[in-house]
Amino acid sequence: MDDELKSSLLKSGTSLVAIACRDGVVMASDRQVTLGQSMVSNKDFQKTNQINDYLVVSWAGLVSGAQRLSKLIAAELKLKELRSRTRPNIKQSANLVASLSYSGIRRMSMVPDIVDTFAGGFDEDGSATVYHIGTDGSLGEVNDFDASGSGRTFIIGYLERNYKKNISVKEGVELAKESLLSSTQRDVYSGYGIDIFTITKDGIKKAVSQELVTELK
Repeated sequence: MDDELKSSLLKSGTSLVAIACRDGVVMASDRQVTLGQSMVSNKDFQKTNQINDYLVVSWAGLVSGAQRLSKLIAAELKLKELRSRTRPNIKQSANLVASLSYSGIRRMSMVPDIVDTFAGGFDEDGSATVYHIGTDGSLGEVNDFDASGSGRTFIIGYLERNYKKNISVKEGVELAKESLLSSTQRDVYSGYGIDIFTITKDGIKKAVSQELVTELK
């Protein structure tokens, strides 16, 4: 793949946040999508999305890859549920994401699915967990906090100073919001909006949907 093709790919300059809380999980992201390294192509693209009744995913990377993987995950989980007559747990769901990511990046293709992912949800016993799946298909549970995308450096620094163990989901929402605001102030590839989801034993809820408006003077 030559440099011209690489620079023309639609990429998502991104800020993703995942926070483990004592009573659930918080997942959040910004909305900006960039074309190459010089142009904002979308100001209202939601990067954290509910896949089904129990799973939420956040994506950083190629938009086409993220959209394709979202559809595959939803379909594969539904098939697994129908075949086994049981609902997959979150670890199984995250392993499916990891397997698809591993296969996608190693398949011969002009445009491979290069996507970094957070997958979080709640199991039937009410416990909520979130996993980080790397672009190479690596898998790890988030036991405190993590971030991904071009805004990661700014977010991780903020979380290192402000995260406390056993925080509540309510506190986690505010922490995620402030983390994204910190990122969108400094990362040129992140901005224009914030979406925050909470995952608890009571289900999945969209806690924040906020537009960030730049005022021209």
